[in-house]
Amino acid sequence: MKKTYQISRRRAAENFRKFALTTPTPIQLTFPMADIAELAQTSLGDLLRGVGKAFIETVMEAEVEQLAGKRSQPNPQRNIYRWGIEDGYCLIDGQRVPIKRPRLRARTKKEVPLGSYEMFQRSSLLNDTVWQKIMLGLTMRSYKEVVQQFADAYGLEKSTTCEHFVEASRKKLKELLERSLAGLSITVMVIDGTVFKGQSLVVAVGIDVSGRKLVLGLRQGATENASVVSALLGELMERGLDFTKPRLYIVDGSKAIRAAIRNHAGDAAFVQRCQVHIAGRDPPFQRGGTSPPGQVPMSPVAWGQT
Repeated sequence: MKKTYQISRRRAAENFRKFALTTPTPIQLTFPMADIAELAQTSLGDLLRGVGKAFIETVMEAEVEQLAGKRSQPNPQRNIYRWGIEDGYCLIDGQRVPIKRPRLRARTKKEVPLGSYEMFQRSSLLNDTVWQKIMLGLTMRSYKEVVQQFADAYGLEKSTTCEHFVEASRKKLKELLERSLAGLSITVMVIDGTVFKGQSLVVAVGIDVSGRKLVLGLRQGATENASVVSALLGELMERGLDFTKPRLYIVDGSKAIRAAIRNHAGDAAFVQRCQVHIAGRDPPFQRGGTSPPGQVPMSPVAWGQT
């Protein structure tokens, strides 16, 4: 039942969007002068937020009139009726602000969702706002005290803020790992494993012709093994990265990473062992000697000198 209602809400939002695009009649906002004077004495921000709340209520009433017709006008063809109001909320400046939501019902006694209310209530708007502010250095513990601008706003506690940040981060990560890599001129790729919160991750970072670094992708695995690295490179290939072009690959001493690179890039791969990993260690081959196949030779100055 809950899933069916969620589908109805999405359809209602889409129907309202179509209605708004095809309706030439503008929204006329009425705001009592006394309220304007009272809010203006506090601050211009309070006035603008109050007007925004009134605007949302006006838009919802316009949709109700479009679905159920005007008040006190008999219509035997009417299939949707007004059914009172109830407490709801909308999102303004990343805050949940209480509003009165009109209710509608069909002849079958089923609830008819408002598309405008669904749009003004979209959690993605709050998720993006929370994510941006947290990434700029605002802590979850102080989020409420810093951003709360409506006296009656709610949903800004630490636990709620954390949930929105996690959801927004999940969306950002999905976009990062699914974006197209076709057309990127990657001349250098750095591949290495790292441990984060007890989880082993293999990360690929690309460097383009201008020296700009780009996170290409990452893969979670129990260890830094060949199957995990191969899966990561396979995903990069599916997203459009061309492995037939000659490219410098910077890696540590992991044989698994080398093997995966060789399987995907073949002779187009030029492998260089990262100097940071071997600082204080013996070089894998003698100075002046020959490099292993596919590896870029390093000068004596590069070994152990910073």
